[in-house]
Amino acid sequence: MVEEEQKTEEKIVSEKPKPVVEKTAKADVKVVKEDKIELEREYIIPLRRGFLKVPCYRKAKRAVHDIKVFLAKHMKVEGRDIRLVKVDINLNNEIWYRGIKNPLHKIKVKAVKKGGVVYAELADIPDVVKFKIAREQRRASGIKKTKIKHDEKNNHVEEGQVEDKQDSAEKGKATQEAGIKENKAEAKVQKQSSGGVKHEKKTQPVRQVLSR
Repeated sequence: MVEEEQKTEEKIVSEKPKPVVEKTAKADVKVVKEDKIELEREYIIPLRRGFLKVPCYRKAKRAVHDIKVFLAKHMKVEGRDIRLVKVDINLNNEIWYRGIKNPLHKIKVKAVKKGGVVYAELADIPDVVKFKIAREQRRASGIKKTKIKHDEKNNHVEEGQVEDKQDSAEKGKATQEAGIKENKAEAKVQKQSSGGVKHEKKTQPVRQVLSR
């Protein structure tokens, strides 16, 4: 009897409907959330007073450090943590381009705070730096300069003007050829009338042998 009861229980368990698992293929979509700009300001940061306190071979490093300290204070960074202030490479190069011993005495900086992190960059970018940035962007995008013909680039010449240029060039060549032919004909006439060109005697005179 006990064995029959166990068998009936096993049948009931086996007959229970299994939960249906729906297989849905969900694409992995990465949603990139851009941090909102919390604060954006421009400052003219004085640097001379800070790097006068250090040796000559540390002035540029101290100038970069002072920029980070200034922005951490005025941009209200949490705990005034310098590590949360990121200096742009162009701003760094602008301080260092005169060498480690002679950095700029002041600099105008544009600071933007996003997600608690402050990003500092040059406010007034020089033309040389703009050219370098454009060149780097062009290299990153893989765009190459296409060679353009001189006429197509500078002189947007119409077809009629091109034909006029060709005609004038041909006329010039024809006049030159006609002038050369006339000169040759005149030279021939002069030779025939004068009986030919007389060359100077360049040979030495024959010595006469005296008879004894």
